[in-house]
Amino acid sequence: MKVALYGQTYQETTSDFVEELLEELQSVSADISIEKNFHAFLSNNHPGIKDFRTFTAFEGLDSSYDMFVSFGGDGSILRATTYVRDLGIPIVGVNTGRLGFLSTFKKEDVRKVVQEFVKGDYHIVERSLVKVSSNSNIPEFEDLNFALNEVTVSRKDTTSMITIETYLDGEYLTSYWADGLIVSTPTGSTGYSLSCGGPVIIPTAKSLVLTPIAPHNLNARPLVISDETVIRLKVSGREEHHLISLDSRIASVENGTEITVEKAGFTVKMIEYTSESFLKTLRNKLLWGEDRRN
Repeated sequence: MKVALYGQTYQETTSDFVEELLEELQSVSADISIEKNFHAFLSNNHPGIKDFRTFTAFEGLDSSYDMFVSFGGDGSILRATTYVRDLGIPIVGVNTGRLGFLSTFKKEDVRKVVQEFVKGDYHIVERSLVKVSSNSNIPEFEDLNFALNEVTVSRKDTTSMITIETYLDGEYLTSYWADGLIVSTPTGSTGYSLSCGGPVIIPTAKSLVLTPIAPHNLNARPLVISDETVIRLKVSGREEHHLISLDSRIASVENGTEITVEKAGFTVKMIEYTSESFLKTLRNKLLWGEDRRN
């Protein structure tokens, strides 16, 4: 069993739960590697961790790994995908943050990550991604032009709305007059898109959703489309630039730049444990089925 460990937010209490996971992994003779910066943080509290191998975003990982464990919130999972990319390493998240639609395992149950994996109480869910291309160079996205949750275009340096000219498979759809537009995957439907009134989509659905951000044209509504659709966007507005974000990575782009968004050519594998299903997560996080009356 070969396992990679990663963490983005370095809380002092996190290292205790990592120590528990390492003990459990060592009990099954797992081959363990730790992300370089996370390794440096953990070594301060647990000197024995210095003995483990390290990896970076571009070196030390390959398709032979059985599991990639991410400590943190959903943001850590999104960053984890930039390490795994198209290697096909299954990802599981241990939630040390707050909401956690992707990082579903409670940190107090961290030993179960190993125990249930060894017992086979899980299945692999392949999550689709979206990628961005442009008619001009965007240096920030040269190596990592994909997103697990969403691609967002939004206003910059202004309180004025922008106009997002939108085409689907070459056919004009509409021009959104809004603060921005989110192109979300099913995975991202419980993120920014949900906050802006978008629908919840089951992760295995073959769909994308266009969700306008605070649209001025009140008849603009979230639109669910096939994930085979090629989306072309062009922004205009009072300022010369607008923002494009791929999950947590942001670039400033000149207005008038044509942006193409489409399904990426690979998927990310997520480990869904029998005890922590997507539907169970929805019920717990959104309080579905609970009587909240006093």
